Amino acid sequence: MGKLLSYSGITTKIKAMQSKLITPEQFEELLSLESINDSVVYLKHLPGYEEIFSSYNEVTLHRQEIEKLLTNTIYRDFTKIYRFSNVEQRKYLDLYFKRYEIILLKTCLRMVFDHRDADLDLTIFKSFFDRHSKMDITKLSGSTSIEDLVNNLKGCEYYGPLNKLEHVESPTLFDYEMALDLYYFSTIWKTKNKILKKQELKIISEDQGCKFDILNILWIYRSKKYYNMSNADIYAALIPINFKLTKEDVTHLVEATTADDFSNYLQNTYYARHYQRLLEDNETANSIEAFYAAIRNNLHDTHARKYPYSIAMINSYLYKKEHEIDKLTTVLEIIRYKADPSFIDNYIVK
Repeated sequence: MGKLLSYSGITTKIKAMQSKLITPEQFEELLSLESINDSVVYLKHLPGYEEIFSSYNEVTLHRQEIEKLLTNTIYRDFTKIYRFSNVEQRKYLDLYFKRYEIILLKTCLRMVFDHRDADLDLTIFKSFFDRHSKMDITKLSGSTSIEDLVNNLKGCEYYGPLNKLEHVESPTLFDYEMALDLYYFSTIWKTKNKILKKQELKIISEDQGCKFDILNILWIYRSKKYYNMSNADIYAALIPINFKLTKEDVTHLVEATTADDFSNYLQNTYYARHYQRLLEDNETANSIEAFYAAIRNNLHDTHARKYPYSIAMINSYLYKKEHEIDKLTTVLEIIRYKADPSFIDNYIVK
């Protein structure tokens, strides 16, 4: 009864927000549009986006501005859920929020590393981060070098992980992003045990544990296929957390010498049934990314259905909203470059 009472209001709120998510049919309509301007006009008429875009002229909006506005819809929805949450629920949302800090820091890092056309105008996000973060958006916006950026994080928890790279010879963007990721993942894994109990701890442990496992599988696959990395370097870049993917599984995958070996080893892991389902689907058989999405979608849907009055509803909605923005960004790129949408339709719409 306690969980029902504490989650009844927020569950009702989230269900109302879910009704505003973009449907597969609406994504199909977006993919058929001729220009970015047309897509903004279309978004203006959708309940989930009219508030954000209503005061802007689609003719004068640039692509980067549109992407920032789309990202702002995530922050807006997070704020709505936060306001509806009680003290215990906010503890988890504060932990979840670190994800947004990491994403923003990665954006800053990429802008600083790319000296060609750096644009660190983060003004649109300032009010949100002022409420939820200890990071100084104004200082980060003024960063002109990696040294400036790291120094502007003094007093913030991310200063330590990034400052350690000062002793590494010629650290790359990859090094900085990996340092942030590993810090974030380990923090999530440790802190959840302190702020969550019983059913809610089980839900988040399954969600994050499976996420870490699949990210490791995805990274091993990409390292071998695209980067030709040594096994030692692959091991060094993996998330040092095992959930359902055993250390033996990881060893087999990392040391697989052929794509067939990798596939065979993957079919012997806990995640085999999900992978096999994709192999049976000709449209997605060659996409390990589809494997990641299928497992995470299935887990979030299962948790939300099984535990409707729990933290699963918050977790599931934020995941779906974030991936909706990822899809929208990809759709806009397809429209912008006049790409044939058929090759990606399976991932965007389905």
